[in-house]
Amino acid sequence: MPTPLRFVCVFCGSSEGLRPSYRRVAQEFGALLARRNVGLVFGGGRVGLMGAVADAVLAARGQAIGVIPRTLVEREVGHTGLTKLHIVETMHERKALMASLSDAFVALPGGFGTLEEFFEVLTWSQLGLHGKPCGLLNVDGYYDALLALVEHAVGEKFVPAANRSMVLSDTDPEGLLERLEAYDAPRVPRWISRAQT
Repeated sequence: MPTPLRFVCVFCGSSEGLRPSYRRVAQEFGALLARRNVGLVFGGGRVGLMGAVADAVLAARGQAIGVIPRTLVEREVGHTGLTKLHIVETMHERKALMASLSDAFVALPGGFGTLEEFFEVLTWSQLGLHGKPCGLLNVDGYYDALLALVEHAVGEKFVPAANRSMVLSDTDPEGLLERLEAYDAPRVPRWISRAQT
């Protein structure tokens, strides 16, 4: 059964990427969260798309909570104007705290770190460790190839067809937020049966 979204965790780049649309949509998504009274949880940096989404939330008088490892405070330039900035010791602590504070997860365009963070929470969902929605904000087709890979993995029987619905996506911030709000986690059996072990 869908649950209200109080905080959405956003994974995204610590750079702005090639296209101006990436920053623009990050700002749109941040402003939308604040308008809907949904708080932001993110990686705690003030640069790149991380900074853009956080600044947009704060400009619209929303809540922005950052979580950043001490070793990255200087490299990712820790954001000092947030509602709350948690400084942790490891990347594992960072991801665990971000997950525990959040009711949903969204990946905006980003690099290896963004992909790793998104697929980790998606894997946790597949394993039944949480039932929180996981979505991709597919700006200018950025995630088209990734979505095609997901379909390929389903077709090749590495991902159960029922689990395909765990990957939400939309090209529009409002459309994606509505999908997150309406999400009802699929009831799926164990990902591997005892007979297969």
